[in-house]
Amino acid sequence: MIALSLAEIAAVVGGQTYDIPDPAVQVTGPVVIDSRQVEDGSLFAAFVGERVDGHDFAQAVVDAGAVAVLASRPVGVPAIVVADVQTALGALARHVVERLGATLVALTGSAGKTSTKDLIAQVLRGKAPTVFTPGSFNNEIGLPLTALSATEDTRFLVLEMGARSIGHIRYLTELTPPRIGLVLNVGTAHIGEFGGREQIAQAKGELVEGLPEDGAAILNADDPLVRAMASRTKARVILFGESGEADVRAENVRLTESGQPAFSLHTPSGCSDVTMRLYGEHHVSNALAAAAVAHELGMSADEIAGALSEAGTLSRWRMEVTERPDGVTVVNDAYNANPESMRAALRALVAMGGGRRTWAVLGQMAELGDEALAEHDAVGRLAVRLNVSKLVAVGGREASWLQLGAYNEGSWGEESVHVSDAQAAVDLLRSELRSGDVVLVKASRSVGLERVALALLDGGVEGEVVA
Repeated sequence: MIALSLAEIAAVVGGQTYDIPDPAVQVTGPVVIDSRQVEDGSLFAAFVGERVDGHDFAQAVVDAGAVAVLASRPVGVPAIVVADVQTALGALARHVVERLGATLVALTGSAGKTSTKDLIAQVLRGKAPTVFTPGSFNNEIGLPLTALSATEDTRFLVLEMGARSIGHIRYLTELTPPRIGLVLNVGTAHIGEFGGREQIAQAKGELVEGLPEDGAAILNADDPLVRAMASRTKARVILFGESGEADVRAENVRLTESGQPAFSLHTPSGCSDVTMRLYGEHHVSNALAAAAVAHELGMSADEIAGALSEAGTLSRWRMEVTERPDGVTVVNDAYNANPESMRAALRALVAMGGGRRTWAVLGQMAELGDEALAEHDAVGRLAVRLNVSKLVAVGGREASWLQLGAYNEGSWGEESVHVSDAQAAVDLLRSELRSGDVVLVKASRSVGLERVALALLDGGVEGEVVA
């Protein structure tokens, strides 16, 4: 964080100081909520969770080097006490970004947020110091913590914004007001919570509503619900996509033999060729979104294409491709899943297979509400249509719908199977995999299906899956 005294912080957050001998002492380290991440000069924000109360670690964090605790009650060590720690954290983040003068880029969408955020960060950091959201740290706590990790030399701050309900993204934009707002897509992720795609579009569009007149709204020209958000912003609109009307677009899109996308990037300032290191054609749209941001910030087509061609995976369990010594390729995409990302991952699996045996180890897609049966059935049917060699559906009711969809689409019989849990999936795969096979593992985060991928990468050693 930029250096601030405890007195300054207390004034910003409207807090009272307790047990602080010298209010001029500065916070020079990171703001953290995990006591294990404390460094010299840190400020520790004490949250009360369902199982752990951060206030109980007050003495330990000060002993470890924290300057003070941001708390909701006195804790016997240097502390700034506020009525609500989350609100105070947001106020501090707003103050820091206003002091910084860095360009804030915010993005949202139903699918691809984290992958796109990682691409944007990798492209921009070649131009100037860039801070970006780690993993999917995109909520009302994670976003302020990311903003507070910026330092005096930060020029670009890239923030991923998630939404659980109408009004959530509006709140996040008030904490960290962006100049550039990017909306990727409106899909069916969390449709059970929102009630429909139109409601999801309403929530996602709050991002562009919060942009200033001198800002830029970067919208997906290929998604009608996103493109319609142009009417909801006073900022300049930039379109990206494969549409001929897009300002930043891709032409001659293709996949290499290994399933990596290649295309010709067209921007208002020129054209250049891109061959990505990532896997799956869905990354083309993500790359175009990143390119549109970079173009808006003054990068040339050649600079953008070069950075996109070098970019890798920064966040774990998202299309992580590992080849075992025995020739089996494991694709760990188990961080999360929704119908759109499932379809993209299946297509990527088939492209990577290139005639080899392909295995789709799939689990539940959560938060689909009344659409759950139809969407799981459709994914199972798509696996058949794409000629995936074998579907392994893992889990309970939703997994049975996946398997049933596959069976009804192609009467697969032995080509689709439903197993009860991760250990059963591992046992099956260990007994049947052979050299050259490609295995995709994907489900919603709550399923924990990454355990299957991790077990398969454990050198082939027999043993139970460890939760």
